Amino acid sequence: MSWTREQRNVTIAAYLGWTLDAFDFFLMVFVLKDIAAEFNVKIPEVAFAITITLAMRPIGALIFGRLADKFGRRPTLMINIACYSLLELLSGLSPNLATLLILRALFGIAMGGEWGVGSALTMETVPPHARGFVSGLLQAGYPSGYLLASIVFGVLFPIVGWRGMFFVGVAPALLVMYVRAHVPESPAWRAMEKRKRPGLLATLKQNWTLSLYAIVLMTAFNFFSHGTQDLYPTFLREQHHFDPHTVSWITIVLNIGAIVGGLFFGALSEKIGRRLAIFIAALIALPVLYLWAFSSGPVLLAIGAFLMQISVQGAWGVIPVHLNEISPDEIRATFPGLVYQLGNLLAAVNATMQASLATSHGDNYGMAMAIVAGVVAVVIAALIFFSRERRGIDLTRAAQETDAGGGVAVAHG
Repeated sequence: MSWTREQRNVTIAAYLGWTLDAFDFFLMVFVLKDIAAEFNVKIPEVAFAITITLAMRPIGALIFGRLADKFGRRPTLMINIACYSLLELLSGLSPNLATLLILRALFGIAMGGEWGVGSALTMETVPPHARGFVSGLLQAGYPSGYLLASIVFGVLFPIVGWRGMFFVGVAPALLVMYVRAHVPESPAWRAMEKRKRPGLLATLKQNWTLSLYAIVLMTAFNFFSHGTQDLYPTFLREQHHFDPHTVSWITIVLNIGAIVGGLFFGALSEKIGRRLAIFIAALIALPVLYLWAFSSGPVLLAIGAFLMQISVQGAWGVIPVHLNEISPDEIRATFPGLVYQLGNLLAAVNATMQASLATSHGDNYGMAMAIVAGVVAVVIAALIFFSRERRGIDLTRAAQETDAGGGVAVAHG
């Protein structure tokens, strides 16, 4: 596999951008209980901060995606990373719950932009035969961020408290300097830069069935990931009464599973196709459901969590490449991120819904998580074969042909 230095740098930057974005997001899930105690409110009220962060992400995908389609992927990515880092720092200074909720909503806008811009830049830059593996690597940034948050929680939380956790979250701002120094602009964007392109609405209208399908698919995917991750630390702390150290190492184990799953199924999709890889990964969730949600003792729960995240992030590992390959070429920085984040918006009720269901059944978080995970695993497996298989399409050539012909490019390869 021959790589140029620029292709390597783009891949590193996009992976770290999503890792550190997820790190900033997941710091919140570890400290719901502590914020609730300080502000004298119940956990579901603080869990609403997760809901509002997810709900605002489509706005970020739209704003930053349009900026990236118009002015380039590289400068937009730098502004985006700076924004989410600053908002994370400000979250730690919140004097009350209302301020925190506003800041988490703004953080959601910044978070919503990073994935679409970073994935477009990467998929348009790396060699076509490497896209499956790089897709898995890029998506592994999400559990890598969760893993990093798990370690920081286990090591620093007893010393710095919940506010200090957010102060640590300003660190990703350093990545802006790396992008500025080492990351080139996408060749596919440069191919379209000087030419007249149809607007976002015109392109979405021309591809309305694809857009609608992709939003439904990504809604199921977001229920799959958030339904198995966001309340998992709370499940371990509230239902099993584990100390922060135990919670930390179990979440470290589950995130190692997530990274393994993403890399494995991303690479596998290069051989067996995107759709079949997603189908297989999603269905792995069903046989591990009981071990993951209903076993007792930290070791069995950790094994269940490891296997569940192989399934969840295995399916997710194929998504960056699949969405970029089926995307209309003119709006590739906007489309994948927008449908992903609209799916997030529709799935944003998950944390509040699961927390309310759990508390109304005697803090049975395992049951609430198992219902969501089991249903959406089946839904994803059923939905994925309605998608198009465009493995290996040349994105730069497609961009040039789209522009020359004034329409949507046909698939090659």
